[in-house]
Amino acid sequence: MTAPHDTVPLSGGIAFIGGGNMARSLIAGLVAAGTPAASIEVVEPQAPQRQALQQEHGVRVAESVATAALDARTLVLAVKPQVMATVCAELVPRLAPGALVVSIAAGVTTAALRRWLGPSAALVRAMPNTPALLGAGMTGLYAGTDVEAAERGTAQAILACAGQTRWIDDEALMDAVTAVSGSGPAYVFALAEAMEDAALAQGLAADAARQLVVQTVLGAARMLAESGQDPGALRKAVTSPNGTTQAALETLAGGGFHALVDSAVAAAAQRGRELAAGT
Repeated sequence: MTAPHDTVPLSGGIAFIGGGNMARSLIAGLVAAGTPAASIEVVEPQAPQRQALQQEHGVRVAESVATAALDARTLVLAVKPQVMATVCAELVPRLAPGALVVSIAAGVTTAALRRWLGPSAALVRAMPNTPALLGAGMTGLYAGTDVEAAERGTAQAILACAGQTRWIDDEALMDAVTAVSGSGPAYVFALAEAMEDAALAQGLAADAARQLVVQTVLGAARMLAESGQDPGALRKAVTSPNGTTQAALETLAGGGFHALVDSAVAAAAQRGRELAAGT
């Protein structure tokens, strides 16, 4: 794993195809880590997003692949999976031999990218999550054995600008990464939403409910990250016999809490496999 804002070993610049939220978070991290803004190009069809990126970070921008310089040795594909094949078809005649291509699209396999981009590019698949917008993301990375260590290092350093990274040896497990960390923030938000609703039902004011829930989730996450203990040990430490926490946890267990979470993650992973099968 790596921490945010490692030095990014870029040679020949970097181009982002797509300038949405995830791309913006990575660009902000790259610039903060010392990457020259002039070495970053963003292809983004939406004028407001292009203008914002140029004004905020000083990067070069283009409306389309056809009008972009695309003189970078590293490309990050940050477009929706549904348009990836079309984007790759536009990129093929513009790719430099041996270019590094990093895809952050869910469900798009390296086999599909290879089919669309041809044999010469070095391909890395990455699955970041939305806390990357705060520099607190988690990204799973996969590359085949044909990708050299230097190229892996470049891909990892780019994603590390937005949080922690982890290499996954088996690409088939990238669907599990998507299900656990890619989609995972939504599970936490759903829990927080339910806790707020329950707090309101108990008579707490809305602002009090929000503060209590947000700080509790934040504090619990910090304990997980900093205590060195696993979740089970932390849960036991806060659960007094026959106390209030035990009463709550028994209710969750009675409702099939663990099985429900397992089913939810399995459903997300299955959807990832379905998306991959459609590419």
